[in-house]
Amino acid sequence: MAAVIPEGAGLQETFAPHNACFGCGPANDKGLQIKSVPVSDADDGRVVCRWTPESHHEAFPGVLNGGIIGAILDCHCNWTAVWHLMRLRELDRPPCCVTAEFKVQLRRPTPSDRELTLTAWPTKVDGDMVTVESELTVDGTVYDRCTGLFVAVQPGHPAYHRW
Repeated sequence: MAAVIPEGAGLQETFAPHNACFGCGPANDKGLQIKSVPVSDADDGRVVCRWTPESHHEAFPGVLNGGIIGAILDCHCNWTAVWHLMRLRELDRPPCCVTAEFKVQLRRPTPSDRELTLTAWPTKVDGDMVTVESELTVDGTVYDRCTGLFVAVQPGHPAYHRW
């Protein structure tokens, strides 16, 4: 049976409410707590996250820290890979995916005083490996891009269902 999530609910809160990951864990009070929401009418597996930084996320006034950008793109892309494998394999529970590699292109200084939109989509599947591309936009302008490879791990892997 394929998984169903409530309309507008985030993948993290639905499938990993006790996850303490700094970037995406709903249970981490000091984390970023991004919320990745599948686009219901998108055939390409597109997942969107809207997140607003705070001043303590800045590199300097008005500009978001690059490490924070990397963290939110990494987590969002990982959950996009998870969602894609769930849909592809008609799973009711998420496979445990980890990041094998990711590359972030910081194209211009990313503002820290407005809502960010992260959009990610799978581009390739090779067994348990999913390649995901993403963009971080503000008011429709692309500020950053990310491409990553995410792998569904099996029992015995140190990260297996740690979230």
